[in-house]
Amino acid sequence: MISYSVAQVEALTGIKAHTLRIWERRYDFLSPMRTPTNIRYYSDEELKKLINFGILVRNGYRVSKLNQMAQEQVYEEVTKVLADPASESSDDMKGLTLSMLEMNEEDFDNIFERQVIKKGFLRAITESIYPFLQFVGVLWTTNKAMIAQEHYISNLIRQKIVGAIERLAIPSKGAMSIVLFQLEGEEHEIGLLLASFMAKEMGFNVYYLGLGVPVANIERVIEIAQPDLLMTIFVNPKIKKVNAFVKAIIKGNDVPFVLSGSAENLNAVVDSEQLLKVSDPLEFQSYLERIQKGNVSDS
Repeated sequence: MISYSVAQVEALTGIKAHTLRIWERRYDFLSPMRTPTNIRYYSDEELKKLINFGILVRNGYRVSKLNQMAQEQVYEEVTKVLADPASESSDDMKGLTLSMLEMNEEDFDNIFERQVIKKGFLRAITESIYPFLQFVGVLWTTNKAMIAQEHYISNLIRQKIVGAIERLAIPSKGAMSIVLFQLEGEEHEIGLLLASFMAKEMGFNVYYLGLGVPVANIERVIEIAQPDLLMTIFVNPKIKKVNAFVKAIIKGNDVPFVLSGSAENLNAVVDSEQLLKVSDPLEFQSYLERIQKGNVSDS
């Protein structure tokens, strides 16, 4: 069983520690366990309940009323709140966290689709899903989410992006083209898939190679595809290797090479006229717009 400290519950639910203590004294829905040294900690089920209660309390529900509700009724009320277009983004974050912890595809899908309706697909990913994934990364590194749960929610997100790509029209054969790939040792594909969606939506022919592409293959791909751009994303830390990767890829060609990923990897890359470092999707979008217009001198 995974357990959570008071500080972790506060971070995950948005409920202050002193509020938790008051609720424990006044109501019977919360009964934290204690270590031999009398330090309180909470179970998975209590965390899920507190995430739900936190969402409802922030939206005007009284704790005394929630304390009398059956679990199914609480769930129904949370669903109503999250379905409201005026619900706060922080509540959606908590809802996404719950959908991951409970491995609940229906709840994830409902929240995601509402975000798409409210913001459009790209903004739903960059403004809601990206911050959520960063949050999930924190949970994972502190061992508060199973790797399986992280993989589950990541694959649901991946399916959404792939579906959006498939619905886009196929660009004309004479359109500008981009080769997207991630090298061996990279395991996170969502950023690259989003770049594929953005490029195709803007009319680029996309050669999507996916994960685990050997450096030696890139030269041959360039010969076959004759692309206008290359792009890769370095997510996993590889400061000592990143320049060797870059040199191997650009050797013998002059194709502009777009790099994105973690700040530590990008900062380690030696600058070159052939390289462009982009820190986020909007910067990548801006660069694609400029290159389509033939104006990349200010990049």
